Amino acid sequence: MPAVSKGDGMRGLAVFISDIRNCKSKEAEIKRINKELANIRSKFKGDKALDGYSKKKYVCKLLFIFLLGHDIDFGHMEAVNLLSSNRYTEKQIGYLFISVLVNSNSELIRLINNAIKNDLASRNPTFMGLALHCIANVGSREMAEAFAGEIPKILVAGDTMDSVKQSAALCLLRLYRASPDLVPMGDWTSRVVHLLNDQHLGVVTAATSLITTLAQKNPEEFKTSVSLAVSRLSRIVTSASTDLQDYTYYFVPAPWLSVKLLRLLQCYPPPDPAVRGRLTECLETILNKAQEPPKSKKVQHSNAKNAVLFEAISLIIHHDSEPNLLVRACNQLGQFLQHRETNLRYLALESMCTLASSEFSHEAVKTHIDTVINALKTERDVSVRQRAVDLLYAMCDRSNAQQIVAEMLSYLETADYSIREEIVLKVAILAEKYAVDYTWYVDTILNLIRIAGDYVSEEVWYRVIQIVINRDDVQGYAAKTVFEALQAPACHENLVKVGGYILGEFGNLIAGDPRSSPLIQFNLLHSKFHLCSVPTRALLLSTYIKFVNLFPEVKTTIQDVLRSDSQLKNADVELQQRAVEYLRLSTVASTDILATVLEEMPPFPERESSILAKLKKKKGPSTVTDLEEAKRERSADVNGGPEPAPASASAASTPSPSADLLGLGAAPPAPTGPPPSAGGLLVDVFSDSASAVAPLAPGSEDNFARFVCKNNGVLFENQLLQIGLKSEFRQNLGRMFIFYGNKTSTQFLNFTPTLICADDLQANLNLQTKPVDPTVDGGAQVQQVVNIECVSDFTEAPVLNIQFRYGGTFQNVSVKLPITLNKFFQPTEMASQDFFQRWKQLSNPQQEVQNIFKAKHPMDTEITKAKIIGFGSALLEEVDPNPANFVGAGIIHTKTTQIGCLLRLEPNLQAQMYRLTLRTSKDTVSQRLCDLLSEQF
Repeated sequence: MPAVSKGDGMRGLAVFISDIRNCKSKEAEIKRINKELANIRSKFKGDKALDGYSKKKYVCKLLFIFLLGHDIDFGHMEAVNLLSSNRYTEKQIGYLFISVLVNSNSELIRLINNAIKNDLASRNPTFMGLALHCIANVGSREMAEAFAGEIPKILVAGDTMDSVKQSAALCLLRLYRASPDLVPMGDWTSRVVHLLNDQHLGVVTAATSLITTLAQKNPEEFKTSVSLAVSRLSRIVTSASTDLQDYTYYFVPAPWLSVKLLRLLQCYPPPDPAVRGRLTECLETILNKAQEPPKSKKVQHSNAKNAVLFEAISLIIHHDSEPNLLVRACNQLGQFLQHRETNLRYLALESMCTLASSEFSHEAVKTHIDTVINALKTERDVSVRQRAVDLLYAMCDRSNAQQIVAEMLSYLETADYSIREEIVLKVAILAEKYAVDYTWYVDTILNLIRIAGDYVSEEVWYRVIQIVINRDDVQGYAAKTVFEALQAPACHENLVKVGGYILGEFGNLIAGDPRSSPLIQFNLLHSKFHLCSVPTRALLLSTYIKFVNLFPEVKTTIQDVLRSDSQLKNADVELQQRAVEYLRLSTVASTDILATVLEEMPPFPERESSILAKLKKKKGPSTVTDLEEAKRERSADVNGGPEPAPASASAASTPSPSADLLGLGAAPPAPTGPPPSAGGLLVDVFSDSASAVAPLAPGSEDNFARFVCKNNGVLFENQLLQIGLKSEFRQNLGRMFIFYGNKTSTQFLNFTPTLICADDLQANLNLQTKPVDPTVDGGAQVQQVVNIECVSDFTEAPVLNIQFRYGGTFQNVSVKLPITLNKFFQPTEMASQDFFQRWKQLSNPQQEVQNIFKAKHPMDTEITKAKIIGFGSALLEEVDPNPANFVGAGIIHTKTTQIGCLLRLEPNLQAQMYRLTLRTSKDTVSQRLCDLLSEQF
């Protein structure tokens, strides 16, 4: 910056500011300002021409007056004239005044633009910097129209100074954020990427910010930045703190540039193997440095070091492809859970929520359950406690569900009011999703209503009723439990609703006990009647009329209640109408008619859980980033079904068989459109004449192999489209949710996903899909549900073909859908004696398949266990005489038969090899399972 000359102190401005500060009242200040404005106006209108110094001084005073909150309606032209000065201080004040006071509609904008253009063309770095700062500060659409084409040229010009390149990159970033449609992509895009190799780290930092933002909307244009970013990151993380002295912050080399490079890499899927190896080394180095003792005790050092670490962990989670890195990241975060710094504990909990979604790190996350539960009980910051609740929800599975639900219920009694509703929803979802014994589910939900009844939404108690109606085995227990719960002196109204509905349907199952006779049930419910709101009273009246059908002995008592003036002449029309109609029905209808009209409610049909839908709604609208959220919520939507209406007389219908609540057993909808062709087209969702199917996308086989041992994650990703999966299997049935995410800002038109099966696969695997919207908005996602039935064992996998139009260009993508035979595995626990007895029974040569192969991944015991469990079999401990070996057992369920499977995996650490042996009752199954599992190690 040029030196300030002696006359640039502007003593008159200092005196004016001092006068303003010395004013004793607002009136005195206004008087002094008006006097100064009159003086400035007279100077500007005077016959004597003002020199540059005087103009600068008076423009400065006007700027100060404006910043005090007073309107300024003159002086703009003088400020524009200052832009023509060759003195730095005068030009600086002119640009400052324009940046603050001139709007985009000003008549002077053309003069201002001309002055800026002159400065940009001057090649004077100081003047160019002032002009670029002004453009960025104003940032209007008019500025973008005038200079968006010029600034990229300055940025990539070979003779531009480093300080100007920095300003140009940040100025272009500002214009792109304000008016992305006005910044043209062109030849400069390939050249700006090479700024990542610039020797000046300030230029690299500014360029990385620009490229990251541009790559989010135009990934194809900047894909070459990945290798350059990895190369630059590698040089930074392997350098000593003395190598980059100007950019070392408290012994951490270039931390902010490292963070920006890691964020840039998160715009793209994992790179090619050669680049991936170098990136993995970088990430391992960052994780290793986190374990080193701190080089300084100052908080700035730990902040910079942890900023890089957390961004590296975000990249590891984004790629979700390196099991070792995921487990190491989890262990590192686990150390932060007990850190004395609150922010670190918060960030660790937040990152572990995402890690819990990975099949590779889920088990590692679960090891910290006690620490997370302790945080829930002892943390003073409510935001940290909320993250602890989120992490417990994310790490929950069948093995720890009862412990986590119990802890969340315990915390709910003292939880902050702001998060109680969300905890209630999560407890309800977990209790339903992982309920092996549905009596536990009923107890949990009733306890939930008791503890936090005011926060139990209609969706929750609707859901209890739906599940009880759909499961014959729990109906009697539910009736008994709610009857006992209603005997408490004070019951929440939601409990009365659940009790009224369930006793109205299934009160006859407990009526044989003298302690819960029909009259006692009725008196118990009616004792709550006068304390309830109108909707609950209406539900109880429906329960009473159902009692008339179930228990003729209380008919007279109930008719007396319905006949009372408080019902027949009730001020509420709904209650009055119900009382009149139910009384008349009980009087004139015969026993057969009454039994038909008031028969038991049929099971509810399949639909998305309303509780889960409510939780998703609380988390915000669906976007492409919801694919990450889908990865956090490890499992598919829980037991589906619509909410029941409040109990009322049901229309005559025949109850259907007990429904499978996951909807897996529901008959799939009849397919519409033309039948499958002989070529093997199973379902063509929208198009009646599809284009030729594209060959499998690059990397499709690798992604397919990753899903053999996991059910959720990103199946495919390119610059336009992201495909995510969530799936759930039970016995021979499955349901898969496919998420199609539009990563661009442009609509996808004629969006047509199609499932393709070979002829022999169609005979062994039934797939039915629900159609998706043919238009996918920019930045949005659509979901498709696939219902799956395994008829017999199979070898091949179906192909998912997606065709759509993007910007007038036809796109055609094909990927293998990871529906494999092991998905229909049901784990079987066995004692050692039972295992070897069964092993000997499967001793025919055709029943055994063995494969000896070289390890493709590091031979880690915990990861191997996780993969065997993810494969579907039970992992049997203490069965094999050699503790280093892994033994598993399970049953493959198909519609036609069940196939028992035993496996044994013997690792040889010295030779880095495995021997895998599989024995099943069917030779083709043994071979297929062996092929699938061998690829995982």
